[in-house]
Amino acid sequence: MADRLRAMFCDHLSIMRGKYLPASKIKDDETRFCRSTFGVHYDRDLLPAPGAKMMEGLPDMALHWRADDIRNGWEANTKIVLGDLFDDAGAPLALCPRGALKRAVADWGAHGLTPKAGIELEAFAFVHDDDGNLVPYESKGAVVYGTGPFTDPRGFNDKIWETAERLGFRLDMITAEYDAQQFEYTLAFDDAVKAVDDIVLFRQMSREVAYQSGVILTFMPKPVAEAGGSGMHINFSFSDKDGRNVVADGDQGGPDHLTPLARGCISGLLTHHQALAGLIAPTANSYKRLAPASLSGYWQNWGGDHRNVTTRVSTEGGAKARMEHRMADASANPYTAVAAVLQAARLGFEAGAALPAMETGDGFETTDATEGTATNLADAIAALEADTDLCAAVGSELCANHIFMKQQEVEKTETLDDAGLRDFYMYFV
Repeated sequence: MADRLRAMFCDHLSIMRGKYLPASKIKDDETRFCRSTFGVHYDRDLLPAPGAKMMEGLPDMALHWRADDIRNGWEANTKIVLGDLFDDAGAPLALCPRGALKRAVADWGAHGLTPKAGIELEAFAFVHDDDGNLVPYESKGAVVYGTGPFTDPRGFNDKIWETAERLGFRLDMITAEYDAQQFEYTLAFDDAVKAVDDIVLFRQMSREVAYQSGVILTFMPKPVAEAGGSGMHINFSFSDKDGRNVVADGDQGGPDHLTPLARGCISGLLTHHQALAGLIAPTANSYKRLAPASLSGYWQNWGGDHRNVTTRVSTEGGAKARMEHRMADASANPYTAVAAVLQAARLGFEAGAALPAMETGDGFETTDATEGTATNLADAIAALEADTDLCAAVGSELCANHIFMKQQEVEKTETLDDAGLRDFYMYFV
C-alpha cells in the first residue's frame, strides 16, 4: 500500500475523529467534516447542540494542518497529523478544543509566560472471555509499581513502549497502578499544546496497540465498581521570556517557596473548583471516582507532597517546579481539560486573591476542607453553567455545547447500573 495520511481531531466527547487521505495530502492542507459531529453522542444520537448547526443544514467545518506537524503513525505506510478546526467561512471554530487550549496559551502569553504541561494517564485493561463478555485482564500477580510478566502476562505494554519509542514519544514511565489490571502512562513535560498533542496521540496509539493484543485498554474513570479510579493528572508550570521556571522561588520547591504567580494560580483553581469538575470530570462515570478519601481531587483544597489534595505542589524546585491538579480524568478532552485548568489558574492570578491555608488533614479520616465537587454529573454541569467567568475564559460557545451534551448524557445514563454504565463508555474512552 502506498503512503497515506490519517488526519485527526479530538472532539467534544474526547473521541478521536479523522479520515484516511491519499499521499497527495502529506503537506500543508485541509479536509472537511460535518460540523454537526459536535452534536453526536456516544450512542450515535444526533442532537441540536449549540454550535453544531444540526437544524441549519449540517454545514461543513474544515480541519487545517501544517506539514511540519505531520509525523509517522503506528499503522503501516501511514502518516498522522492533528490540526485545528475552522468554520465554513474560514474563521476558527469556537467549538474546537485544540483552539481553546491555544487561546489559553495566548492569554498567558500576554503576561509574558509560556505554559508547560505534563500529563499522567491511568487506565484499566480488559479482555473478552470465551463467551464474549468483558472481564478484567488476568494479572493476579500485579502489585502497585509492578513491572514484568506477572503484571502484564501478554506483554502489551512492551508493545506500547516499543511503538512509542519508534514514533518519538518522550515516555517518562509505564508502571502498574494500585489495582490489578490498572496501569499508569506518563509523558515528559513540554509546551502545553505539544504536550497535549502527544498525549491524545499516545492515548489513541496505546488503545489500538493493546487492542491488537486482544486487550481493551480503557481510560474511563471507574470501570470496575469495587476497584479504585483512573485519573488524568495535569502537571503544569510556566517559563518566562528567558526560559526560567517561575513557579518556585529559587532552587527549592514546595509550599514554602511558591512565587506570587503560583499562589494566584492555586487560588484560582480553588475559586473555580466546582465548575472545573463539569469540564474535566465530564461523564456520569466520573462521579463513581470523584469522592472523598479517594485521592481523586474531590476536595476544594491544596497542599504540598500530599496525594489526598486536589492541587499538589511538588517538592522539586528550579526547572522541575510544578503544580499538579488531580481532579481530571481521561473521559475529558485533554485539550479542554488543560485549557480549563490554565484558565482557572489565570483568573486567580489576575484577581490577586489571597491563597487560603493549605490542607493539614490526612484526607482519609480528617479534612480541613468543607467543600467538594458535586457528587453527580447533573450538579457538576449546573455548577459549570453558573460559573460564567470560567465559561467565558475557556470559550462560551464550547461550554454551551458541552453543557447541552452533558445534560443529555445525564438522561441517557440515569437508569444504567454499574455494568451498563461501563459498557456505555468502554469502547470510546
